[in-house]
Amino acid sequence: MSGANDLRDRLTDGLYGLGWSTVKKLPEPVATGLGRRIADLAWKRRGASVLRLESNLARVVPDATPERLAELSKAGMRSYMRYWMESFRLPTWSKERVDDGVRIKDVHHLKDGLASGRGVIVALPHLANWDLAGVWATRSLGVPFTTVAERLKPETLFDRFVAYRESLGMEVLPHTGGAAFGTLARRLRAGGLVCLVADRDLSSSGTEVTFFGDTARMPAGPAMLAQHTGALLLPVTLWYDDDPPVMRGQVHAPVDVPESGTRAEKTSVMTQALADAFATGIADHPEDWHMLQRLWLADLEERGADRAEGSRS
Repeated sequence: MSGANDLRDRLTDGLYGLGWSTVKKLPEPVATGLGRRIADLAWKRRGASVLRLESNLARVVPDATPERLAELSKAGMRSYMRYWMESFRLPTWSKERVDDGVRIKDVHHLKDGLASGRGVIVALPHLANWDLAGVWATRSLGVPFTTVAERLKPETLFDRFVAYRESLGMEVLPHTGGAAFGTLARRLRAGGLVCLVADRDLSSSGTEVTFFGDTARMPAGPAMLAQHTGALLLPVTLWYDDDPPVMRGQVHAPVDVPESGTRAEKTSVMTQALADAFATGIADHPEDWHMLQRLWLADLEERGADRAEGSRS
């Protein structure tokens, strides 16, 4: 079994390496067309990721017919592959190309927060292309930032992602059981910018929130960092627009630290406020939410029950 896993890991790493080395050399229309063909093929195969995406979208759009869910999941896979094609090509994009490709509303919240010197935490869901948003911040606003990356297997693939994001001007810390918290706090106290994708808990110890009418768990880190450092906490949502073909975004109003309550109570209130802002953006642009994993507790518990049943059979 370990040999099969090693082979799969090498194949995965090789495919991503091929993407970064080859796709960035393609003319943009060719890369765009390739991404769409790959997305449509994956969607037609109806694999586990596509079915999970549809299941998640059914919670976002509860009155959708099966036909509408299929349309959304097809558009979602195209959006997801657009993210990858753009990401493979981002190292070659000029500042002008980034400026032409991104439109962010109410960015004054971000600029004012940084100008105040108190530090800013930007929290985003898996909408559109968060890497492109990061490049826009570093190149167009001239603001370097620190982020956290999920540990991936194989380790060589994780190293590729870190090197890729660092080449775009980001400081990348590994997500290893909260070890990054101290470094993030130091960056914020120095008046820096921290960007965190925060709609999916990776620790199994996140904060429970109500999300599209059911219970999910989201990372407590953004709210805890804001309390710990006094930094400004800003939800940001993104989406793709085809007319013209740009990525748009919305910087939402700051999430304030409640004046009363325990730290856990304050964290709960703030994380729920983030979830509400995320839900607004996702509901407006469900096809751009790249959530191909289980998120709600009921779905996670169902998976656990399936595994337990499998172990008994």
